[in-house]
Amino acid sequence: MALTEIEHLDDEMADCLDNCLDAAQACEWCADACADEGEGMAECIRLCRDVADLTTLHARFMARDSGYHAELAAVCADACEECAEECEGHDHEHCQVCAEVLRECAETCRGMAA
Repeated sequence: MALTEIEHLDDEMADCLDNCLDAAQACEWCADACADEGEGMAECIRLCRDVADLTTLHARFMARDSGYHAELAAVCADACEECAEECEGHDHEHCQVCAEVLRECAETCRGMAA
């Protein structure tokens, strides 16, 4: 079933859902790659894992039209922003890509939280 067939998803919510799933993928990739980078990556890994869990949960809440998705959107946006800041502090390509994806996710989650 295409997301356009889910009646309660407007364009803004569908974009946010897509961005959340993209963020989860980017964070899982980044956390895994950071594990191979050595010392000093623990915070990046921790934040990426938190964001991957939060964004997938938020996507699931939006898909089922949960009444709690707006509150979760605010938490998700905060976590995405914190993780993006951490990732931006590392020169690794995976961190830079992850930060870019997270900035977009944070923006659309803020829109859902409003």
